[in-house]
Amino acid sequence: MPGDKVHIIGVGPGGASTLGAEALRALKAAEMVFGGSRLLEMFPHLPAEKMAITNNIDQVTACIRANLGRKRMAVLASGDPGFFGIGRYLTDKLGKDNFEIIPNISAMQLAFARIGESWDDAVLASVHSRPIDDIVKLVRQHRKIALFTDNKHTPGEIARLLEDRGIVNCQAYVCQDLGTERETIAATDLYDLKERDFSPLNVTILVRQHDTGARPRLFGIPDDRFHHPEGHSGLMTKLEVRAVSLASLCLREDSVVWDIGAGSGAISVEASRLASDGAVYAVEKDEGAVAAIRENAREFACDNLAVVRAMAPEGLDKLPDPGAVFIGGSGGRMTTILDIACRRLKNGGCIVVNAATLETMQAAISALKANGFDADIALVSVARSRDILDLTRLEALNPVFVITGRRPGHDCE
Repeated sequence: MPGDKVHIIGVGPGGASTLGAEALRALKAAEMVFGGSRLLEMFPHLPAEKMAITNNIDQVTACIRANLGRKRMAVLASGDPGFFGIGRYLTDKLGKDNFEIIPNISAMQLAFARIGESWDDAVLASVHSRPIDDIVKLVRQHRKIALFTDNKHTPGEIARLLEDRGIVNCQAYVCQDLGTERETIAATDLYDLKERDFSPLNVTILVRQHDTGARPRLFGIPDDRFHHPEGHSGLMTKLEVRAVSLASLCLREDSVVWDIGAGSGAISVEASRLASDGAVYAVEKDEGAVAAIRENAREFACDNLAVVRAMAPEGLDKLPDPGAVFIGGSGGRMTTILDIACRRLKNGGCIVVNAATLETMQAAISALKANGFDADIALVSVARSRDILDLTRLEALNPVFVITGRRPGHDCE
């Protein structure tokens, strides 16, 4: 039947003239045509019934569903409908078998062509009707990124956010009104975008000239890279113990992590990188240590790390339920802290305790077992090399017990 397939037709940045023969045949044969007002205006002579797509996407979807197999229908979309376009939405709602997509060149492709940059090594994203904060991680981790923007999330707003989050200034291009008589390419730098206005129809491209600072190591930051409270350089989980503890926490990208007795925040910083789509809460009572955590969070650009100044268990009631809990210091309140952590830990989560003394180890094990948790213990004893004249000897660090607690039958997920 002629109405079996709905054609989703991409219109290139150059407008109606960009349609090929296949797309033109489908459009001329359509009895109903859907699309944004700007796209519909490009085809004023179509005899089909027209319906503009605005904020009525549910109504449009219902109309298409009601006419499937009954009328020949076409949907006009900008560029490639499958690339941040309406193609995904409609096929998800109504099924892929009901559609035939005819793609066109996207504004993203044309933007890269205009600035003479390859785009096979770029990360492509959109802030159009999406949370703008989502792009911070992408920009931080990649050398080249291109963004679809909108009236709210403008290039200037993006630049202000990225500067505030510590993104270093870099080359920026704003490609406006591509394929039209108003087309302009603004080649400048990221921070300059803050003071300028641009057409809402634009693609913004950011290019770092070097990979310096991109794709940072996920964990294993050397101890001397961290800031410490003055006179308290020992308030930090050493690199080797940190690695074992983080491995034992079984973190996922979306984990919610409590770091209790966070000290200088070394665990928090590295957990925030591993749980890059989650959240880390560093709970610490000491004012100097809190300042160090904040400084380390800024230094390593940990956007998902929040500092809670409190002596646990105070402050824990205001935090979301964790998928992982690390306890580096308890202030003598180990039993109470673990009672709360065990009760609120999500299924499949892990609790890891570092203990430097036998008494702390015993308190942790007893509290975990009292809450029905299994407890695994590892003793991490590390010696580091030290130069003595022209010789090398090993110097031992204080051994640390790493206690891992989990519910019986629940491996870390």
